[in-house]
Amino acid sequence: MAFDATFFAFVGLVLFLALIVYLKVPGMVAKSLDERADKIRDELAEAKRLREEAQHVLAEYQRKRKEAETEAAGIIAAAEREAAMLTAEAKQKTEEFVARRNALSEQKIKRAEAEAVNAVRSAAVDLAIAAAEKVLVKKAGADVQQTLFSASLGEVKGRLN
Repeated sequence: MAFDATFFAFVGLVLFLALIVYLKVPGMVAKSLDERADKIRDELAEAKRLREEAQHVLAEYQRKRKEAETEAAGIIAAAEREAAMLTAEAKQKTEEFVARRNALSEQKIKRAEAEAVNAVRSAAVDLAIAAAEKVLVKKAGADVQQTLFSASLGEVKGRLN
């Protein structure tokens, strides 16, 4: 029997495969693949857990954002109500101030009118007295003037007492 190179290559292959089986290489490869599959499975489980946690955190932040928006809307509404109230109060105070100023101005005008009327009356009385004095001086004698003066003086003293 003639052995050629193909036969020796086949025997070498069989010996190599027997050596691999003897050294339990397929078991080590399977174990390595199983470990890698377990590692990938654990990483996928961790990723899933992290995703769920991220979804919970996202939901929490969305809920807090909605609460903050609601609270902000409430604050804005309260500020608008307060601004409207302050505006109304300021308008009322301004109207009251204007009314008081108008009343005060009207009182000053009435007082000025009364003073003007009194001044005109006083001037008219002074003018009438001066005219009467001139008329009496021209028409009345000394004894008539003395009698009128005494009567007037008595009348003024009677009013003062």
